[in-house]
Amino acid sequence: MTQTEAGPTATETPRRHVHLQQVRYADLDPQFHVNNVRMLTYLEDARISFLHFGRADQKDQLFGAMVVARQEADYLAPLLPRTEPVRVELWVTEVRNSSFTLAYEILDEDTVYLRARTVLVGFDVQAQRARRLDATERAFLADYA
Repeated sequence: MTQTEAGPTATETPRRHVHLQQVRYADLDPQFHVNNVRMLTYLEDARISFLHFGRADQKDQLFGAMVVARQEADYLAPLLPRTEPVRVELWVTEVRNSSFTLAYEILDEDTVYLRARTVLVGFDVQAQRARRLDATERAFLADYA
């Protein structure tokens, strides 16, 4: 499930894409908290919902092929089993010619569990190399920067 939220004003906080993620039993490790690799999967789920389903009025796929060039994560608190979904919020921090950076938080009302960043690069599948972001992609990303 996804939703989009804006901050108090457009100048104070960037618009955030919100993905609600259910914690599953299979996500837990022997210490009974969500495994660090599963946390990265939560980011991937949010990223896919943002890139492919970010606009309700968009019937065609908005983004061309992308590859992850870099990902970093700071684990701030253990995420334990819960019945309520956790929020995965993401926004854009930088847009370049062929790449952009997403920032994320996995959180609930009381705790931030993870902060992360991912650099994505537009990719030309046939040529097997980076490609420039097009005007439609750049315009969409600007709404979240």
